[in-house]
Amino acid sequence: RWLPPPTVPSCCVLGLLAVTFLQQEKPSRVHILILSSWRSGSSFTGQLFSQHPNVFYLMEPAWHVWTTMHQNTAHSLHMAVRDLVRSVFHCDMSVFDAYMSRGRKKSDLFQWETSRALCSPPACDAFQHSDIITKSHCKTVCSKYPFSTVEQACRLYSHVVLKEVRFFDLKVLYPLLSDPSLNFRIIHLVRDPRAVFLSREKAAPELVRDSDIVVGPKNNQGEMGPYNVMQEICKSHIQIYTEGSQALPSSLKGRYMLVRYEDIVKDPLEKAAELYKFAELGFLQKLQRWVYNITHGKGLGAEAFDTSSRNAVSVSQAWRKSLPFHKIQKLQQVCKDAMELLGYRLLASQEEQKNMTLDLLLSQHPPTRQKPELRTEKSPTALAS
Repeated sequence: RWLPPPTVPSCCVLGLLAVTFLQQEKPSRVHILILSSWRSGSSFTGQLFSQHPNVFYLMEPAWHVWTTMHQNTAHSLHMAVRDLVRSVFHCDMSVFDAYMSRGRKKSDLFQWETSRALCSPPACDAFQHSDIITKSHCKTVCSKYPFSTVEQACRLYSHVVLKEVRFFDLKVLYPLLSDPSLNFRIIHLVRDPRAVFLSREKAAPELVRDSDIVVGPKNNQGEMGPYNVMQEICKSHIQIYTEGSQALPSSLKGRYMLVRYEDIVKDPLEKAAELYKFAELGFLQKLQRWVYNITHGKGLGAEAFDTSSRNAVSVSQAWRKSLPFHKIQKLQQVCKDAMELLGYRLLASQEEQKNMTLDLLLSQHPPTRQKPELRTEKSPTALAS
């Protein structure tokens, strides 16, 4: 692989790599990374892609990296996480050899049942590629298949979509953006930090180990622990958004998209259509009905990684009714810059918090970049290799 001399400035390196990328024929498979943080609606956004019949989806495969190497810091694990993501994009599942036992099954893969592709042939014979499949149904009947079916399934699809919460710096992903063997795009999903904070409180036991990796065990203790973690998350959103929207070379800017979770739940059909267009996927009628039904239920969702039918707007605003204002004030102090940049109105009083007619999304939506030119969509079996 060609690399420029070490004396070339980093900005020029990326530019040269971008030119090299443009000179290569684009690979036929599309690779999408949903880049977000914990409790930000990323599981739901991931399902928008997982349920599409042309998508092979995995939820947080780097969970295995962090679980195995939990004594390291988030930034020191960036390279290992990136290498795993690259291998999975290429449907090379041998990368898990370093993190899972030799005799592993498909069911040993973190949250495997959230992947429709792993609940249909060849990973499971109980459902069809075109079925909308819930994880509870899948887990009941598809758990005993061998791990080798993960790679077999991946190679059938025109799109590989991964959801990850373990990147804190977009620069780490530059090698993937400039890799001519990848047709790589990034969907950067953000959510109001106040909603994230409340959701994290409810799921605190599941997040302890990850939070220790983010800020260190000492900084994850006591009253300030949750705020220290949120500060790092907010800082990462600033860095990723700034790099994605302003620092990328013009040839790469069409491959970054910022999405606010609140905008998705306000108009799920419109936003889902935008996401599919960005990914070069068609919005099938069956999926349109599913998106509407899953966002217009009555529940609020009670468990981590829950993507059952619920009232999505109520979920997104639940923090305004239950999060104490003194916590809001403290959180706004550590996340002020990110909130202003991403378009979240700061609250000045408890009265504003409880005034549900006050829209906390700024009218000017965060800018998104030009979309890639659409190509002809292929069926899941068309790219079998």
